Amino acid sequence: MKFFDLFAGIGGFRIGLEAHGHECIGSCEIDKYARKVYAKNFGHEPEFKDVRELDTKDLPEFDILCAGFPCQSFSAAGNRHGFSETRGTLFFEIAKILKRKKPDAFILENVKNLKYHNKGQTFGIIMDILDILGYRVPDPQIIDAKKIVPQHRERIFIVGFRKKFRYDFQFPTITQK
Repeated sequence: MKFFDLFAGIGGFRIGLEAHGHECIGSCEIDKYARKVYAKNFGHEPEFKDVRELDTKDLPEFDILCAGFPCQSFSAAGNRHGFSETRGTLFFEIAKILKRKKPDAFILENVKNLKYHNKGQTFGIIMDILDILGYRVPDPQIIDAKKIVPQHRERIFIVGFRKKFRYDFQFPTITQK
């Protein structure tokens, strides 16, 4: 399957998906340091920089959208301004791409606190938008990567599929390496 790597960072989603035979057809990352590491990892910088300037008509067709969208606005350690600051509104860029491109599936990642931000209202808005856009979302999972990296790192993963598709999806169990 073909995927687009939005908010690509240094390419974590890309590494995982390519390791399972999927093809990255494009990426977007604004951070200049992440772009340099991405270039070292993959031989080129992400094709797009600022998601806010991205015209969805310029994107090739893809089956999966991956996005580890900025978390500072939702993090318990951050300012918690949510949708009231620019970084917090970048989820709506994801929604715009999902609406226009209609990929079969998406994988979103953020900090654990996204689920609880603003007493759960922020997360509720996100889930409502995904539903309106035609996606079924199995129960999002908070996964702690401490079994595979040397730090306690809890992240929420939201996986969705177009409602017209049947799917049998379960989050994997992370085991110690």
